[in-house]
Amino acid sequence: MIELRHQPMELRLRHTFRLARGDSDARQNLVVELEHEGLVGLGEAAPIARYGQDQASAARAVETMVERLNERAINPRHFATAAQSVAVEGQPSATAAFDMALRDLAGKRLGAPLYELLGLDPTATPVTSFTIGMDDPETVVAKVREASRFAVLKVKMGSAGDRKVIEAVRSVSDQPLRVDANEGWTLGEAGAHLAWLADKGVELVEQPLPAGRIEEMRQLRAMSPLPLFADESVGVAADIPKLAGAFDGINIKLMKCGGIGEALRMIATARAHGMQVMVGCMIESSLAITAAAHLAPLIDYADLDGNLLCVNDPFAGATVEGGRLVLPSGPGLGVQRRSTEDE
Repeated sequence: MIELRHQPMELRLRHTFRLARGDSDARQNLVVELEHEGLVGLGEAAPIARYGQDQASAARAVETMVERLNERAINPRHFATAAQSVAVEGQPSATAAFDMALRDLAGKRLGAPLYELLGLDPTATPVTSFTIGMDDPETVVAKVREASRFAVLKVKMGSAGDRKVIEAVRSVSDQPLRVDANEGWTLGEAGAHLAWLADKGVELVEQPLPAGRIEEMRQLRAMSPLPLFADESVGVAADIPKLAGAFDGINIKLMKCGGIGEALRMIATARAHGMQVMVGCMIESSLAITAAAHLAPLIDYADLDGNLLCVNDPFAGATVEGGRLVLPSGPGLGVQRRSTEDE
């Protein structure tokens, strides 16, 4: 007998989160629990409004998926494909939550952490960046000072004040930078910004142009002094072949691709096309961040800081030490609920 539970989760942000498409002070996510023979698998959906998802649609999708599930899928031998086999079209964040819960449950049944089931070395993890959202220069300076313990900063751009933001960061920090334009530039603006950013200690730039402008991206990449990574232009593995030659790498997000199974296919596809790999996130608790972090030994760059931007994370899992991701050793995802006093 499979028992499903889900409950809403509001994550409150430490600072108003601003990017080229808008801003927010909280995010409405969904926690999923799958119980089978006394063990509980945990998963999290962080619905993406840009793709027509919200907390309610994710909950409906999860309920539909459990109706389609059977006892065979709960067997650890089948967990790798179970979530995709019952997925609801247009609801990848719900599929990701279900996938996490099934993998967590399988790991708990086998008494092994997910990275061990995947055959990965938990110590071979990259540093993770810490995101600085768009804001006025004074607030940006305060955010950068708060983030001094992180090895790399990721700065959101895509507005009229882009260069002032970078100058504000550089006024108080010499940390390596990554930039995410969130589709906010034209081809001409991107060309000018990239040349300027190359002199500011920037390592790479994500999604400089709107998704779909692949031919313009090919032109931009040919002149860019910096590596360019696809974010909004890529969702699943099937999207990757057409991006080869237009981007140097891809940013994988579990909430866009539908979970770890598809993320693994994306990594393999990107490598086959000579592309680098980053794993990123939405605003998520330590539950979903930890699930993504189990893939960290396979990637070049990590941007797994969504939990660190929140003031009420109800879970404990992967941590950051010396800027580097540290995976928990418990079975499954290795995530634990915090007590109310710990939040």
